[in-house]
Amino acid sequence: MTAGRPTLTDAQRLDWLRLIRSENVGPRTFRQLINHYGSVRAALAAIPELARRGGATRAIRICPVEDAERELAAARRRGVAFLAMGEPGYPPRLQHIDDAPPLLAVRGNPAALALPMVAIVGSRNASAAGVKFAERIARDLGGAGFGIVSGLARGIDAAAHRASLATGTVAVLAGGQDRIYPPEHADLLAALLERGAAVSEMPMGWEPRARDFPRRNRLISGLALGVVVVEAAARSGSLITARMALEQGREVFAVPGSPIDPRAEGTNNLLKQGATVTTQAADVVAVLQPMLGRPAGTGDLPAEEPDFMTGSHPDFMTGSHADFMTGSHDGPSTDERTRLLSLLGPTPVGIDDLIRLSGASPAHVRVALLELDLAGRLSWHPGGLVALL
Repeated sequence: MTAGRPTLTDAQRLDWLRLIRSENVGPRTFRQLINHYGSVRAALAAIPELARRGGATRAIRICPVEDAERELAAARRRGVAFLAMGEPGYPPRLQHIDDAPPLLAVRGNPAALALPMVAIVGSRNASAAGVKFAERIARDLGGAGFGIVSGLARGIDAAAHRASLATGTVAVLAGGQDRIYPPEHADLLAALLERGAAVSEMPMGWEPRARDFPRRNRLISGLALGVVVVEAAARSGSLITARMALEQGREVFAVPGSPIDPRAEGTNNLLKQGATVTTQAADVVAVLQPMLGRPAGTGDLPAEEPDFMTGSHPDFMTGSHADFMTGSHDGPSTDERTRLLSLLGPTPVGIDDLIRLSGASPAHVRVALLELDLAGRLSWHPGGLVALL
């Protein structure tokens, strides 16, 4: 333990990596499995049967011990550490988003992750004026004590990182720590690691794909108190980051631009929707500075879902197989599963509504959803809504 917070043993870290690298296990599913089974090892043992009950047509892949050991060894060779949620050093604000990574691969100066952070994002095809503004606001925010977080992309992201090298900047990667995108920013990444850090939830060796960038964007906003959008077209990844920031309870700032420049269309629309007008760093500081005395995060977890990541359960990371959420491993009956399936469809619905309309207990509904999730039949949507694939 460090400062009252739990730290994983090497064996536990290996198990955590195996679970999050197993097929159909994402951050939400990882959390639900631990909340239900009390330990990662018990969850790993339960996955095949859960997936079968959820309707999987084949055995799903559990990450082998050897694969996890190879990834840990590859990470060590590159100076990458895996931080588990709840451990000292895990970014405090990121920990409180709904789908926070159970394990975060971190390289560089971990102290940078403790800074109050502002995300700066914008167009890859940035204008000269946009780049100049991103540099100025990043430099000024760094001087005011804020770390800068962005996605290492061309244009606005790169400008924000370069301007905050001396004060601390965090790059969120869409691929593995050894697969930098774009490749020409490898030198920029090396420079920022001296005072800042690079983080990723993706496996070592993972080449980023188009669908990985929105997933990365939720981490950019999740790390930050607020997101500054400098330039963004009407359809852009920066607007996805802004939307995720709102869903996570973060502040959104937008830089006004010319109404005849398509790179300003998205930011001007954000301003119409209530984003804070931003023409200098002081606009951001005025909103965020009062928040620094508040606890990190967006609120407490529901009482029926103990926060296993912060050690509130006495058997946290001890290997106990007790099901502290339900008191047993009994799952829903066949009739309960049938009723739940009849209520689910392609339209997202709230879990509370499923509990009320099915007449099943909250624990049985959650287990049934876990079975469907592991079988690859369930999708999660903002606000904790679920739908059948």
